[in-house]
Amino acid sequence: MILHVGIMALLFGSGIVMLMMLYASTLGIQILIKWDYNSSSPQQLTLERKTYLISTLTNYAFAFIVLSGLLFVFTADDIHSMFVGAMCAVGSLNANPIGWNVLWLKIIIFFPAATWLALNYFDQRAEDFPLVKIKYFFLLLITPLIALDLYLQIQYFLGLHPEYITSCCGALFSSESSSIAGSLAGMPVKRMMWIFYSCLFLYCSFCVLCFFTKAAFFRYLVSITAVVFFLVAITSIVSFISIYIYELPSHHCPFDILQKNYNYIGYPIYITLFSGVLFGLFPGVFQVLKKYQSLGKKISQAEKKWMIWAVTCTLCFAAISSWHIIYSNLTMKTYY
Repeated sequence: MILHVGIMALLFGSGIVMLMMLYASTLGIQILIKWDYNSSSPQQLTLERKTYLISTLTNYAFAFIVLSGLLFVFTADDIHSMFVGAMCAVGSLNANPIGWNVLWLKIIIFFPAATWLALNYFDQRAEDFPLVKIKYFFLLLITPLIALDLYLQIQYFLGLHPEYITSCCGALFSSESSSIAGSLAGMPVKRMMWIFYSCLFLYCSFCVLCFFTKAAFFRYLVSITAVVFFLVAITSIVSFISIYIYELPSHHCPFDILQKNYNYIGYPIYITLFSGVLFGLFPGVFQVLKKYQSLGKKISQAEKKWMIWAVTCTLCFAAISSWHIIYSNLTMKTYY
């Protein structure tokens, strides 16, 4: 294994998080079995006190999980110089293909972890703790994913050997490649631009409608559109946004934009994209929780803030991407 500050931080942090989650899950099982808010028994009082401890531990654990995705990508990119043939994070991930599984898993965990933080926020602000059993059941579902994430990270970093020759992003994100990445890179630029900006308009429009209406239909519609927009945005980054940043029509790598040569522009691009999609998911996810009398008003008030953040972050993502397209020295007339 390569001794690197980022690797040590990821493994140590993930190990601590796993211990915290195991402790929280053990207490969570007790709460699921024995919780009775209407009881005033010593056992119930003890459980209520423990919920505050678990919530605090889990908040810190999930906060690290949410940020660990960025740390993992940064570390993978930072160590690429140690491998022959690597030009960015792609080379580091190809040096041990398990790294790709770690990346996908971290993306998957990001959304439920952030959702749990929101669940806990509302539950702690309701007098009757209506979400206690829901959030701890959800916690038990997330814990195995966190354990798998730690296991895969260990396998990935232990399997890295600097003497291995790896492949660069040019081989993976090539329109001539038969892989999924190659298919994304080969998408027609003009068509993808129309799809991207159409989805952007629809997503922001639905968010605005959700802000001014109370209909549950629009909440679910915003959440569904958020998922669609996320997939379209990732495809667009590979298909055409990246080539305008690099000013090279054959360079479709979504990882090189994270490097210093491109002013680390990839970080604000991905942070605003993930944030915009996350806040768009919340209205539909939390719509079913309005049935609880103590939460209905709080969720309705939070929805407006979510919509503002969703539109703001999404437009920031679109603005950063469009700025590079408009002011790039690259012209794609031949592709049109």
